[in-house]
Amino acid sequence: MRKVFIAVLFVLALLVSVGSLLGITPRYVLATPAVATGIGAKLLCSARYVSSFSAEQAFDDLVQYSPALQYLSVDYDDDFKTVSTSFFGLASSQAHFLPGIGCANEFDQVHDREALSNNEVARLASHWPHGNRVETTQASMQALLEEILTQDNQLGLNTRALLLVQGGQILAEAYGQGSGPNTPLLGWSMAKSLMSVMLGNLALRGRIDPQHAPLFPSWANDSRRDIHLQDLLHMSDGLAFSEEYNPGDDATAMLFTEPSASTYALAKPLIHPPGTHFNYSSGTANLLSRLYFEHTGGNLQAAYDDYIENIFIPLSFQDAIFETDATGIFVGSSYFYASARDWARLGQLMLNEGEINGRRIVSRQWVMQSKATNSTENNKAYGYQWWLNEGGSLLRWPDLPNDTFAATGNRQQYLMVVPSLQAVIVRLGWTSGSYPVNERFARILEAVESNGQ
Repeated sequence: MRKVFIAVLFVLALLVSVGSLLGITPRYVLATPAVATGIGAKLLCSARYVSSFSAEQAFDDLVQYSPALQYLSVDYDDDFKTVSTSFFGLASSQAHFLPGIGCANEFDQVHDREALSNNEVARLASHWPHGNRVETTQASMQALLEEILTQDNQLGLNTRALLLVQGGQILAEAYGQGSGPNTPLLGWSMAKSLMSVMLGNLALRGRIDPQHAPLFPSWANDSRRDIHLQDLLHMSDGLAFSEEYNPGDDATAMLFTEPSASTYALAKPLIHPPGTHFNYSSGTANLLSRLYFEHTGGNLQAAYDDYIENIFIPLSFQDAIFETDATGIFVGSSYFYASARDWARLGQLMLNEGEINGRRIVSRQWVMQSKATNSTENNKAYGYQWWLNEGGSLLRWPDLPNDTFAATGNRQQYLMVVPSLQAVIVRLGWTSGSYPVNERFARILEAVESNGQ
């Protein structure tokens, strides 16, 4: 035992020493084992048991985040759908898959997810967007998307789904790298835009008052009592939160080392007056998740049932899983897995000004506010958890129509909505670095315009 302890200390000292030589803080290095095992267990579990990727592909995707992750020890239990990880014995994590809510890292004495009663929703054979039947593909558009996807992957951009909707119909869809029309793919921060819709649905039903403050009891006796729902939606709440995604950073600590993402975010102090300063924050998005949880009953079963009845079924999601943290609260910042067709339904909802499949999900006013600029001085081009093309001195995507807005996510996920062309484009993949979204989507939209002439 003494030898093991000495070996662990040696590895830890080595990491700190090497980190110092590279200009990396001891805090960064010391946090690495816990973050590495946490991100490893969570992402490998979801890749394997939600997206049904092979263990090899799941691991190849994982190590793109950091070379350190290649040193993880990984054990899959396919019978119980668990993934266990270890990092040189310095830290270990385990994630477990449950039907309906996917994977989450496990923590001692936290068993909230296990109580969920999940009834499978019937699949629909009707035409998209109500069901999953697609008979509207256009040959020229299909050829274009297949060409772009092939080109992307020859360049190492790892595009796995590319889909075009125009005029309420799927005109083309292309898939690669083990993905298909029914593969739930991780949208990362695109989940934020869905969570905005879910809060808008609560407002439509009178389940939440957008003007009410304080939003949480723990904020009642300090300056955070002045934060309103709109401030959270605009990411102008003024809370301190670091989104650097380094070990020891707020985002990685919240997502990969804490049982409750929203509890972590709730404790952050105010550093700017609410409504004055834009700060992109996954912590803020998880506060929206907490609001949804509390305003739909305050327990996993009630929140899940509300989501199924008022979001999942009306939108006709077919291949989608909204994962929770260990405490049973949706991780609205990051963990919605859905097929390209399901992501496109969300875009079509916004094109339809809040209606889809004969149901109103959010008010027209909520949609208008979602794609309207905010009041901050440093970044106005952000609506209710949706990125806007215009709002700054320059267009975000200069070759796309001014009215374009989008849900975006890590690894270059895009759900692009273009009202002036009645178009939705979905791009899902696993790209390290940048993706030429302006160039690629402009090419697609030029074809849409030519097709309409």
